[in-house]
Amino acid sequence: MHAIPETAERRAALGRAVTERTGLDDAVIERFLRAFYGAARQDALLGPAFAGVADWEHHIETISRFWGSVALMRGDYHGQPMQAHAHLGLTPAHFARWLALFEATARERLTPAGADYMLDRARRIARSLEMGLVPLDLPPRRPVAAPG
Repeated sequence: MHAIPETAERRAALGRAVTERTGLDDAVIERFLRAFYGAARQDALLGPAFAGVADWEHHIETISRFWGSVALMRGDYHGQPMQAHAHLGLTPAHFARWLALFEATARERLTPAGADYMLDRARRIARSLEMGLVPLDLPPRRPVAAPG
């Protein structure tokens, strides 16, 4: 079986299909993100993570490009989300709150299909970031006894 080639035309067709199915497009995604991140900036737990964002419009442009690439399959975001979040000291509580607020905003602002679609991606992204950024609380290693 041969892999389907990754082409700009194929990504565009997939993006159009997503838009038809969910109502998501660049403008809808940006409005949603402005609402979501506006609420996140005011949130007691999440807000401090945004204190270092000097240029909010640039940040919105970046995250809009990220989410547009994720949701509409454009493949035009080439940043490093893991590195961008590494200095924030995020905990599992941050990821849980981020997802809860993301879901509430998505359900309020997007079509049901659009909300479900974005939430599926948000959960995957949050899980990946959490696994990469939050150290596991493992029990200490026991010394291995030398053979007989």
